[in-house]
Amino acid sequence: MITHDQYLATRRFGALDGVRAIAAVLVVVFHYGGPNWVRANGWIGVHLFFVLSGFLITTLALREEARTGRVSLAEFYIRRAFRILPVYYVVIGVVVVFAYFRGLGLRHSGIVDALPWNLTFLGEYHQMALFGQAWTLGVEQKFYLVWPLLAFGVGALGFVKRLSLSLGLVALMLALIPFLPYAGAYSPILIGCTLAIVLHHRKGFAALRVFTHPVAGLVVATALVAVQTLFGEIAEFLSDEGGSITGTLYIVLAALLVPSLVAGGGPLAWVLALRPMRFVGERSYSLYLMQGVVAVALAGAIPQFAPHRTLTAVAVTIVGLFAADLLYRWVEVPMIDVGRRIITRRRDRKTAPVAGVAEPALVTG
Repeated sequence: MITHDQYLATRRFGALDGVRAIAAVLVVVFHYGGPNWVRANGWIGVHLFFVLSGFLITTLALREEARTGRVSLAEFYIRRAFRILPVYYVVIGVVVVFAYFRGLGLRHSGIVDALPWNLTFLGEYHQMALFGQAWTLGVEQKFYLVWPLLAFGVGALGFVKRLSLSLGLVALMLALIPFLPYAGAYSPILIGCTLAIVLHHRKGFAALRVFTHPVAGLVVATALVAVQTLFGEIAEFLSDEGGSITGTLYIVLAALLVPSLVAGGGPLAWVLALRPMRFVGERSYSLYLMQGVVAVALAGAIPQFAPHRTLTAVAVTIVGLFAADLLYRWVEVPMIDVGRRIITRRRDRKTAPVAGVAEPALVTG
């Protein structure tokens, strides 16, 4: 367990890479593992991604505000654009080219009609063959556009006002589930934001201190697994947009697990921060995007991988990781570096050169 000051000084939360690794593999297993994995409810791994995303980007913004007195929205959007967009558009290109040469028929498969929606991050309203998971990126991108403006761009907000804003938005999104498609998908991100706000504040950190204990982390993790697996198909308890008491309970438990992983240490955090877990976690974004193409390619090349079963899910994960590693090395990292250089030049034009402008390493998503 660490102090609040040590938490604020921590630049990388390695255990969260392990959570992202589990989330990505859960989604692959959900899509291709077949009926034997129904009770794993792997689709809910998306909610883990959402919680971590809200937590990490809000933590980054809060630390920038504490360090400089303000949050540069321009730099925020530059970082997000060069982190998310390049790989996203590369994979869309891969999908289109693969579908064309595979003879799937771009118009017959609906890819042509869905392409404009996915290019503009509206994939949740018109999903594209081999790229249906892109709906989550549409949700996140719209969140990235609005949340920084509300929380950091309107004016200086104290802890109470910012916390009230995040909790109010969580309540609003949950209330809108019956009326607004995908409204419930925003609540996990906002709950992650709320957690970041609480942990950043000294009194908030103290209030959640009990959850930073390694034993508490194991208890919360056990409860998380229980909710995920003991309710049969959780989808039966959720609306199509991901709401309901059961879903919200799961999301809150996922958020309460984070303090033990970023400030508590212990065996669970150690396992999640192991190099293999971090390797998968760092490539989880590309793995998530590439899974559809990889699955169809495998099924075409080796018919044994056509049925959805455990072996297929393992194969898609392994081959998907090879593809993800290429994208990570050749697209993700180089383009993130381009974004950093743009920020450096932008700062240099305004002031004297500033050292250490790289995006803090804790931002893993």
